[in-house]
Amino acid sequence: MRKSLIDSNTIAESRTTHQNSWLDLEQLATVEITSEDPLFPIEHALGGSETTGWRASCKGPQFIRLNFDQPTPIRHISLHFVERNTERSQEFSIHTKNGDGQMRELVRQQFTFSPSGATEETEDLSVNLPGVISFELRIDPDRAHDPTHSQNFAVLQSLRIA
Repeated sequence: MRKSLIDSNTIAESRTTHQNSWLDLEQLATVEITSEDPLFPIEHALGGSETTGWRASCKGPQFIRLNFDQPTPIRHISLHFVERNTERSQEFSIHTKNGDGQMRELVRQQFTFSPSGATEETEDLSVNLPGVISFELRIDPDRAHDPTHSQNFAVLQSLRIA
């Protein structure tokens, strides 16, 4: 077993570096979404300040796709989900496409929201993805995998990419 101790200040510095270099997604990419509640538009989840976030206008699995104008390297992905009203299990996955045209799954994660307990989920992912042309976030708000059986709306408080 090989071990090394890392200084917690190094981790904090790394997070600060990414926070200072978040991509301006509204300027660098075209966004495609499966649905959108007019009161919670996707711009609210992609901006730099705290807002109400994005919410789907219909129940069931949804996706948010960013098509970059130019191949873009990605080093860090930050996702923040908030659900304070309904107890449910949610699944998300991230898929990316580079110059070869193949969409590849990067990560798949499941977690549970509970109004009396966990109401927020934050995922900070360090990655090394050179030349991404398409980034897709798929959200299944209650793991029904079928819109006709789903009882919940997908939500996303924020998506940041560096």
